[in-house]
Amino acid sequence: MVQKSLLTLVSLLVLSLGNVLNAKEYVVSSPDKAIQMKLVVEEDISYDVMYHGKTLMKQNQIALELSNGVLGQSPVVKKVKQKAFQEHVDCFNYRCPSFDVSYNEMYVTFKGDYALVFRVYNDGVAYRWETKMKEDIVVRNEQADFNWAEDYVVYLPFTTSKKDPYAMAFQNIYSVSKISEADNSKVAFLPVTADCGDGVKVTILESDLENYPGMFVLADPKARALKADFAEYPEEYAVNSTRAMKYVTKRSDDIARCQGTRSFPWRIMAITSDDTQMPVNNLVYALASPNRIGDYSWVKSGKVAWDWWNDWGIWNVDFKAGINMDTYKHYIDFAAENKIGYVVLDEGWYNPKSGDMLTVIPELNLEELIAYGKSKGVDLILWTVFNVLDDQLEEACKKYSEMGISGFKVDFLDRDDQTGVEMVYRIAEMTAKYHLTLDLHGIYKPTGLNRTFPNIINFESVFGMEEMKWSTVEKDMMEYDVTMPFIRMMCGPIDYTPGAMRNATKKDFQPIYYNPMSQGTRCHQLATYIVHDSPLTMLADNPTIYRQEQPCVDFICSVPNTGIEETRVLQGKMGEYIVTARRVGKNWYVGGLTDWNARTVKLDLSFLGEGNYEAVLFSDGVNAGKQAADYKKTEQTVERSSSLQIDLAPGGGFALSLIQK
Repeated sequence: MVQKSLLTLVSLLVLSLGNVLNAKEYVVSSPDKAIQMKLVVEEDISYDVMYHGKTLMKQNQIALELSNGVLGQSPVVKKVKQKAFQEHVDCFNYRCPSFDVSYNEMYVTFKGDYALVFRVYNDGVAYRWETKMKEDIVVRNEQADFNWAEDYVVYLPFTTSKKDPYAMAFQNIYSVSKISEADNSKVAFLPVTADCGDGVKVTILESDLENYPGMFVLADPKARALKADFAEYPEEYAVNSTRAMKYVTKRSDDIARCQGTRSFPWRIMAITSDDTQMPVNNLVYALASPNRIGDYSWVKSGKVAWDWWNDWGIWNVDFKAGINMDTYKHYIDFAAENKIGYVVLDEGWYNPKSGDMLTVIPELNLEELIAYGKSKGVDLILWTVFNVLDDQLEEACKKYSEMGISGFKVDFLDRDDQTGVEMVYRIAEMTAKYHLTLDLHGIYKPTGLNRTFPNIINFESVFGMEEMKWSTVEKDMMEYDVTMPFIRMMCGPIDYTPGAMRNATKKDFQPIYYNPMSQGTRCHQLATYIVHDSPLTMLADNPTIYRQEQPCVDFICSVPNTGIEETRVLQGKMGEYIVTARRVGKNWYVGGLTDWNARTVKLDLSFLGEGNYEAVLFSDGVNAGKQAADYKKTEQTVERSSSLQIDLAPGGGFALSLIQK
């Protein structure tokens, strides 16, 4: 049922004749009247979306096909109610500690024991199905059409799997084209964005995904439409011998099997009039189910000294680096030196082929490592595979919680069909019971699960730094880096795993698996620690290199990624550049990223409070266009009347701390 507990009822308006355009059309507007949604009930159900009087989407047909009938076919309206709500949402490990939203809701009850709930906010439209049936139901398909009024440009991240398009890591760059020219041979995963002109963009997202498959979209160029698509319900599985990873080998002809009385996921169309509004849109979090785990004061976020990206690649030591005690004690020492709260033991601490995460490899004494870390103020996180953890769930949670492990980095779900989603909920609930945190990799996009289970502190589902180990420069990471924050971060935080100290220009970049580098400059890397929503953030490079680059490490470790009190996108244009500011207390941190085009950012500091601030700026060096690791560190005193002019090299960036004196 629709969540009511945190809602303040402002007014109750039973639909009157004044709300009816004709016998079958019903309109609901946003509180500020800028957005209108018109529901049309005829032989089927559809809706239009208007913004400031301009139609953006029209005749978006929706239906829910069950095994015994189609909800939305020859519909009969029983009752329509409109209500106005205001809601205060408290957040945890988010871009702000809380926010307020207001919206107008239209609740439409139909003959046949089902309903549709529409909510219109000042920054978007959302709807969901509800059923109130006594018997369990089988959902064969869900129709959700997104028909654009014009031939808009769309940003689509396509599946990377040809064999099973619904089974992949949800990581890809964006394909950008007019909808009439979009590739209709591959499904795209959410979120996706349409550029409607004049700065207006519509981003399709979903929230409160539970006991149901996630939504994909398939382009229909002739109809200028995107149409919902879903992974079918798994029937048979096999196991990958390398990591004992379970994958689907056969699917049924339905998409979900569920209780007859339930609420379905929210379908969201976030509407923005300026690109700077996109990364701070809160609709996914606002529409998610509230906290289910009770007290979460034990959840600790922070930064992580990470082993896998740099391939345990330390040197100038008197031991052989690898998955062994000496290496991990070295990582713990580095973390302790820099007040980094975590070290991840990534793949290899148990034999991944065995599918048994209860047995640690002989080279490691895990109890000793945990004790060593805790003696230095460093906690450990263990990597594992989703189904491996799920198969040993309570036993593994109990064992490692009692041992002193802080949490799990869980990897390789690589699907979001109904059984995959159900597995994520099982793991989230059980780990919370044993006070274990989760960093989810190989996972579908966030759908508000971090609100429901605050022990989930980060998600991957991003084309992150790991891709630089094997991708050529044709995978344009710099363009992606200034596109992704506007689209992907709308739905939740990212574990992008930044921090490369080996940096390359577009001409010099090449994928090197064991000694990887980044596309773009050193300051581009530093800026990601500010631009990204990331309550658990990796330092991807290795301790040997970091110790040679201590000023950069000091800055990275000084940037808070928890306790954010305010986030603003000061400037930006999707696909070109972004400048983000975050406030913790009276102090501010500002990061800027650009694509492969050099640019100059003029930064007005009027957002600062009263008084003087010590400004520490890391900016691209004068030679960064040729030597991407070149940077310049400057310090000065500024105030709110000050301004800075910062030059960004191709693939460049800047990182700025403003500490009140």
